[in-house]
Amino acid sequence: MSHTDKAPGQEPVIANFIRNIIDDDLAQGKHSSLLTRFPPEPNGYLHVGHAKSICLNFGLVQGEAAYPGQCNLRFDDTNPEKESTEYAESIQADVRWLGFEWAGEVKWASDYFDALYQYAEALIQAGKAYVCELNAEQMREYRGSLKEPGKNSPYRERSVAENLDLFRRMKAGEFPDGSKTLRLKIDMASPNINLRDPVIYRIRRAHHIRTGDAWCIYPMYDYTHCISDALEGITHSLCTLEFEDHRPLYDWVLDNIDIPCHPRQYEFSRLELFYTVTSKRKLNQLVTEKLVAGWDDPRMPTIAGMRRRGYTPEGIRLFARRIGISKSDNHVDMSVLEGAVREELEHSAPRVMAVINPLKVTLTNYTEGVTAARSAGFHPNHPEFGEREVPLSAEIWIERDDFSDNPPAGWQRLTPGGEVRLRYSYVIKCDDVVRDAAGEVIELRCSIDHDTLGKNPVGRKVKGVIHFVAAAHALPIEVRLYDRLFSVPRPDAMKDEAGAEIDFKTFINPDSLSVVTGYAEPALAQAQPEARYQFERIGYFCADRHEHSASRPVFNRTVGLKDTWSK
Repeated sequence: MSHTDKAPGQEPVIANFIRNIIDDDLAQGKHSSLLTRFPPEPNGYLHVGHAKSICLNFGLVQGEAAYPGQCNLRFDDTNPEKESTEYAESIQADVRWLGFEWAGEVKWASDYFDALYQYAEALIQAGKAYVCELNAEQMREYRGSLKEPGKNSPYRERSVAENLDLFRRMKAGEFPDGSKTLRLKIDMASPNINLRDPVIYRIRRAHHIRTGDAWCIYPMYDYTHCISDALEGITHSLCTLEFEDHRPLYDWVLDNIDIPCHPRQYEFSRLELFYTVTSKRKLNQLVTEKLVAGWDDPRMPTIAGMRRRGYTPEGIRLFARRIGISKSDNHVDMSVLEGAVREELEHSAPRVMAVINPLKVTLTNYTEGVTAARSAGFHPNHPEFGEREVPLSAEIWIERDDFSDNPPAGWQRLTPGGEVRLRYSYVIKCDDVVRDAAGEVIELRCSIDHDTLGKNPVGRKVKGVIHFVAAAHALPIEVRLYDRLFSVPRPDAMKDEAGAEIDFKTFINPDSLSVVTGYAEPALAQAQPEARYQFERIGYFCADRHEHSASRPVFNRTVGLKDTWSK
């Protein structure tokens, strides 16, 4: 079987350095099973980069070539001002839609707030943490740079008793927001800036989606993450490469508290997809500035957006397998994602006919009761998909691009005086071209060869086949033609001649969405939201998840039949 003939999902699992580590750990008896975790912050919708992480963390213990074990879903809810229940619910829906399930109940960092606080007090009592009163600007000055060591805070040598008293009063709400922090006492001269007495608690009066107003101090991510991993017994803590420099802090915290489990952190390269952005902050800008229709706009790289556009979970998982896991740069062209989705839809999507740039054709010798219709299968390789009747009428719609007055060499579609076969139907001949006052073609008048239904014409060859929709039976549909959201591969990395960064929104593709009215064969009248189809000779389309209905059919273009962007 060739690569293109493989059913998606049947490709062998490709080894990577993380699987090699796990294989060694299991062989040496370090672990008998895995416990991984996916720890998003509920401050936005998940995007394609998160999909890669989901497929890694959950895919290690679920699906093909899975190891024995489980994966936790844990929300990093330590930044209450930016977090919401809507985001948390969308994340759970995305993980399930991708085909995965977490172990037990959803976990939250806030589940461990009491334990985190107790560990902080223990660090103070051990002389390894102190309350600091430097403001943010002063703290940056004291931190130093990559070339210069930092300076100790003037509050670094407070007594244990004073630090403990101040920290408890911070928790009790006695001090204003931002006036004090709790910092670890590590090494202000460390070449790793993350070890220069990092902040682990700050005062922030903000309503929390789970704990309400019970806390006015919140732990920082680096402190929370490693302890949460340890409390859950995570075996392999998998992060993207930007956390590599944070790993010494991850280990320092666990080495300096009394906790029985010490997970190991491993980093892999994050996914950077061309022609889009994956910064939550920038995606949020697109939404809040109404440059897109929401987090699930089909042009967005969010999982919800990809779902609404018509991508399948299988196609996204296939994409994740193909791009692999490594430590090298993972800049991937959009065509790789689209190719995986296209390949999966090739196997799974029923095929129907629709016209999205219609040109009227009158069949001058159409005869009721004589001119017949034929049935056709929904997929040539899946007879179990069933069949439908493809009706014909005296007037039909064809694609405007299937007719040419001055055809190029090799043209096999309709021309004045030329013949072509209608898909699943007769051979027709163009006898007359009707034009408007401006000379534009508005109608073709064609005759049917009634002896060609299901057989070739006698004495001549007709090579071209075009699709059509019978006007008398046509279903009017709204068709949304989506393309790449940005016109350059890396919109957030563009600079002007002076080297200044250009606002990424400058490169929004003005042609990323066009809406047209088309016509589909009546088989689509029963289409349900999220139903996916191949519109023959055009591309793959999906009934819109939210706005499609029987009274208003709306179809989103998922991906074309071929990659035409590069051309």
